[in-house]
Amino acid sequence: MAAAGALERSFVELSGAERERPRHFREFTVCGIGTANALAGAVKYSESAGGFYYMESGKLFSVTRNRFIHWKTSGDTLELVEESLDVNLLNNTVRLKFQNCSLLPGGVHISETQNHVIILILTNQTVHRLLLPHPSRMYRSELVIESQMQSIFTDIGKVDFRDPCNSQLIPAVPGLSPNSTTSAAWLSNDGEALFALPSASGGIFVLKLPPYDIPGMVSVVELKQSSVMQRLLIGWMPTAIRGDQGLSDRPFALAVHCVEHDAFIFALCQDHKLRMWSYKDQMCLMAADMLEYVPTFKDLRLAAGTGHKLRLAYSPSMGLYIGVYMHVPKQGQFCIFQLVSTENNRYSLDHISSLFTSQETLIDFAITSTDIWAMWHDAENQTVVKYINYEHNAAGQWNSVFMHSLPEEEIILRDDQDPREMYLQNLFTPGRFINAALCKALQIFCRGTERNLDLSWSELKKEVTLAVESELQGSVTEYEFSQEEFRNLQQEFWCKFYACCLQYQEALSHPLALHLNPHTNMVCLLKKGYLSFLVPSSLVDHLYLLPDENLLAEDEAAISDDVDVARDVMCLIKCLRLIGESVTMDMSAVMEMSCYNLQSPEKAAEQILEDLITIDVENVMEDICSKLQEIKNPIQAIGLLVREMDYETEVEMEKGFSPAQPLNIRMNLSQLYGGNTAACIVCRGVCKIASTRFLICRDLVILQHLLMRLGDAVILGAGQLVQDQQDLLHRTTPLLLSYYLIKWGSQCLATDVPVDTLESNLQHLSVLELTDSGAVMANKFVSSPQTIVELFFQEVARKHIISHLFSQPKAPLSQTGLNWPEMITATTNYLLQLLWPSNPGCLFLECLMGNCQYVQLQDYIQLLRPWCQVNVGSCRFMLGRCYLVTGEGQKALDCFRHAASEVGKEEFLDRLIRSEDGEIVSTPKMQYYDKVLRLLDVVGLPELVIQLASSILTEVGGDWKSQATLRTCIFKHHLDLGHNSQAYEALTQIPDSSRQLDCLRQLVVVLCERSQLQDLVEFPYVNLHNEVVAIIESRARAVDLMTHNYYELLYAFHVFRHNYRKAGTVMFEYGMRLGREVRTLRGLEKQGNCYLAAVNCLRLIRPEYAWIVHPASGAMYDRPGASPKRNHDGECTAAPTNRQIEILELGDLEKECSLARIRLTLAQHDPSAVAVAGSSSAEEMVSLLVQAGLFDTAISLCQTFKLPLTPVFEGLAFKCIKLQLGGEAAQAEAWSWLAANQLSSVITTKESSATDEAWRLLSTYLERYKVQNNLYHHCVINKLLSHGVPLPNWLINSYKKVDAAELLRLYLNYDLLEEAVDLVSEYVDAVLGKGHQYFGIEFPLSATAPMVWLPYSSIDQLLQALGENSANSHNIALSQKILDKLEDYQQKVDKATRDLLYRRNL
Repeated sequence: MAAAGALERSFVELSGAERERPRHFREFTVCGIGTANALAGAVKYSESAGGFYYMESGKLFSVTRNRFIHWKTSGDTLELVEESLDVNLLNNTVRLKFQNCSLLPGGVHISETQNHVIILILTNQTVHRLLLPHPSRMYRSELVIESQMQSIFTDIGKVDFRDPCNSQLIPAVPGLSPNSTTSAAWLSNDGEALFALPSASGGIFVLKLPPYDIPGMVSVVELKQSSVMQRLLIGWMPTAIRGDQGLSDRPFALAVHCVEHDAFIFALCQDHKLRMWSYKDQMCLMAADMLEYVPTFKDLRLAAGTGHKLRLAYSPSMGLYIGVYMHVPKQGQFCIFQLVSTENNRYSLDHISSLFTSQETLIDFAITSTDIWAMWHDAENQTVVKYINYEHNAAGQWNSVFMHSLPEEEIILRDDQDPREMYLQNLFTPGRFINAALCKALQIFCRGTERNLDLSWSELKKEVTLAVESELQGSVTEYEFSQEEFRNLQQEFWCKFYACCLQYQEALSHPLALHLNPHTNMVCLLKKGYLSFLVPSSLVDHLYLLPDENLLAEDEAAISDDVDVARDVMCLIKCLRLIGESVTMDMSAVMEMSCYNLQSPEKAAEQILEDLITIDVENVMEDICSKLQEIKNPIQAIGLLVREMDYETEVEMEKGFSPAQPLNIRMNLSQLYGGNTAACIVCRGVCKIASTRFLICRDLVILQHLLMRLGDAVILGAGQLVQDQQDLLHRTTPLLLSYYLIKWGSQCLATDVPVDTLESNLQHLSVLELTDSGAVMANKFVSSPQTIVELFFQEVARKHIISHLFSQPKAPLSQTGLNWPEMITATTNYLLQLLWPSNPGCLFLECLMGNCQYVQLQDYIQLLRPWCQVNVGSCRFMLGRCYLVTGEGQKALDCFRHAASEVGKEEFLDRLIRSEDGEIVSTPKMQYYDKVLRLLDVVGLPELVIQLASSILTEVGGDWKSQATLRTCIFKHHLDLGHNSQAYEALTQIPDSSRQLDCLRQLVVVLCERSQLQDLVEFPYVNLHNEVVAIIESRARAVDLMTHNYYELLYAFHVFRHNYRKAGTVMFEYGMRLGREVRTLRGLEKQGNCYLAAVNCLRLIRPEYAWIVHPASGAMYDRPGASPKRNHDGECTAAPTNRQIEILELGDLEKECSLARIRLTLAQHDPSAVAVAGSSSAEEMVSLLVQAGLFDTAISLCQTFKLPLTPVFEGLAFKCIKLQLGGEAAQAEAWSWLAANQLSSVITTKESSATDEAWRLLSTYLERYKVQNNLYHHCVINKLLSHGVPLPNWLINSYKKVDAAELLRLYLNYDLLEEAVDLVSEYVDAVLGKGHQYFGIEFPLSATAPMVWLPYSSIDQLLQALGENSANSHNIALSQKILDKLEDYQQKVDKATRDLLYRRNL
């Protein structure tokens, strides 16, 4: 079709975002000024509304782009709202209440300067000026790059509303019209605020406020014309001068046009004359009689022109246009003039066009330099909006605007439908009722019950349900109902509430004004409860929706350049309209249900056709058939219509902005139409198109079935085949289903998802590496309900669409200016392309998946799957993702498997398998399966991972890398699930040895952590025995000994396989490390058990094999993966090569076991010794035991390791010394270690002290452990004498028996001369026979006994020592005593010698 005429045809009304989001107004009260009259303030005026557009709102690089202000007045209240299509404005709503005043209709005028936005307000008693910052001065940057910005109303609370510079009482001047409702206001070039009000005498009062920053006085000027001026200009005189009584020339419509240093005030007066005043010259420059342009004005001459309206439009190139609406009963006329300037400051009007309408009540109209837009109320109280190009429309044909219709008055329920569910669906379907209507209905329905009405959409739905159900229950008086009675009662109450909502919806839909922005050609309707936008209608929709009278006058040239084709299409459209008018609601529901229930639309169309033929009482079908006869080529006409409605494209829309564009352009474009309002409008536009096209396609399918029923010969003539009809029908049916799907998505609400769920979902999708696609970014929900199409547009589609629009090399769109009809049409069309099911790319589905809209995504795919063969694999994959979320794992697995067959054929799946580094490491299908397995893993479904991986194994064949990957995956998840046997089986089948070793290591570690050691030990480990041992050894040597039991595991491992030598080696190494690294009592206990286990292992081996190799020290462990040791130069040090191997036999182990037990004994007796006992040698342990007083244990250790007992005797002697010299504390402490040693006998005859017991223990040891040379006696006496302790008698007597000579030498060593003298004397006596038994002398001196001897050397030393101090008489006496003894001894020796010689000579 020819697209040229499409944008000039008709428009469609789309409601704005506030239909579901209530506005939260900040309220301020403007107090009365001066002597404001409260009674005058009670005057009520009609509600009014208006709008203001920024001068640069149509510029692409302006901060005020797509930004405007609209307001509504009601009584004493003014509501101001600033809107933006690009960003969400914060604090953008204000409600001002003027005390004791009523706002004049249209009494709000907004102007902008470079720095400020100035709002001029007129009430019936006061004038006000509000000074607000200009948006360009509120932000640091001129670039619109944020999604939220502050409104100019943000700081309105700081404004002083009573400032006399900006607020004034209208003075009570004579002649001021008291009941006038018209006004005008403007800013002068000097910044003065001027307010114009009509005068009763025909003039105009102008009240002037000085500039806000310059002090000044308020002044009032009345513009009046003189009689001379009247004659000069137009040759008429005021009625007061002429004396006749005609109509008043009082203005009832004012408008102002500012020129340089002046302002022209246009006044449309009751006498039907238009006057123009110059404020600067304070004179009337022009007056024109409007009745001259009315064909039949005789009846109007005497009637006051109170219904007339006046509008101005200025074009820099064309000048000033003046639009006048002349209200005539049952008819209206628009007159368009252009102001023409002549010489001598004279002006005239150039009449351009007169246009007539039949509507009676004009609400508002607006003009541009080319068009008139008008809004009426018709006889049925319906809003009618039309527009016309007054320059190029000779026929005077108005173009239609298809208004948003009110919801149906009655909801028809089928028997199988629940009343509550159906009414809630109709009430809360997006685009039907606004929030305010529902809240007001709820308030009335609850009859004054206090309820919080500041509710979200979902909360409001709950409140409505609760309210209706409560009313229902409150009216019930019986306890038992039949199901039918209850259903009827339920329907009655819901119908009552629905009617209440409908009433308020109608009231809030009452139109107040048109808002036209000539810079962007955007038209808005300002209604009582909301704002709506007008967008162009496509030619197909235009022809289908056009009223009959307009369709007859439609220019066929706009349809096609071929006249025959255009005529055929027009006839086809008329047939479709006839079918559409004949289809009842029930028939329409049949088609919708067949689409929703995945049934054939063609069968539904056949059923509807049968019903139409059956109930055709008005012969509509005959009319259709007769019109079909007029179509020369139905196949071509239908094909043309189908192509026009098909959005299928061959290539996917490019993503992202072109990097060739400058940064500032890209940043500006990034927020274009980024506001919630724009998203709502675009998506409502898509919904409207989809709804209309669905009806067209439905009627087209019915019509095609009618064509097939009529047959080729009747309609098509020769040469046309039934096959062509079938092909065309099969093209139309997917079209019908596509539009149904888009319509469904446009009405399907998105679910508000918690932040933690979004984050979890993002984590899952990050596994798929899709988070950078832009389609899976988490959405930040707004307070209003979003449909899934709105969600898609805001999050994904908008950026794609805008970048696509502005990256076209031959784009018809300007880079600097924005044209609303062009932009909204292009944006809607591209969004439809992105939503079109049969187009490549899955951005819509990705967006739903990324924003956790899984229920909606599942429903969408279910509706799409039976008939759409595009993106089958992608849909199956995403359906599988939905099933994962809903917990249906097996269904998800089936979907993932089916999707695998489409890998490599679809863009989404290709992107899915694309690795981050761009390298392809395996086949595309294996990459796909890898992503799926990772997804199942991160979701936490190991059973499904195993199941899928097992099934993939049959597909990989001889690809050993893929097999290794899959079997590793199977192993891992079997292990995670605790399936140890299956995990081991999978481990043994891994073909990659390195992966197998890694898995084996993981198996060992995990089973150890779970304490499932029996499984670990009993696995056969075919061909893996050495690896298992190496892994366990490595772990044993690398981890903490007390928290992990790898050594015990290894011991059990070897014992289970009867390798007792290895088991013994393991336990011996374990014991060694325990002693060295674990300095605790528990460690010593375990060490003893380890050595005992090692001993037991060797005892189970034949004696010749009962040996082990001594384990290396800790530094010599060969730990896999350990960093090499380096010297101070950083070079790796060479491993030592001269390590000697030490063999340990059973006896050696038994000794170590004994030593370990003794260590434990010491630690139990003395906990402070634990830190040093663990790795101490036998010699060191003897010292520790002696120090602790465990002499029995020390002696036992010495005997085991064949060590001398000298340290034991020295230690015990020292303790005896300490006890003898110590106090009571030492005595008490000694009992603890004395008790640990076994005494030979217990003395009970008298009280024994600890010292006595210690001496007795020493005596016992000396008697028990005798050694050659009496070494122990010697060391004890030596220790005692070295500490200056006198020797106990029992010790002296004991030693005298064994070695008196050595005792003498010890005395001499320690200068005990007196004791030595006594010992020599006793010893000489013993030799001579006196007490010889005390010295161990068996036979004393005699001629018959063996020879005896004396220690002469020691005695000589004693004598020498005594003789050294000759002055000491005591020493001399002692020396003499010895000499006397020796003399006596010599005599007896001499006698005995002689006797012996005598006996020999005999």
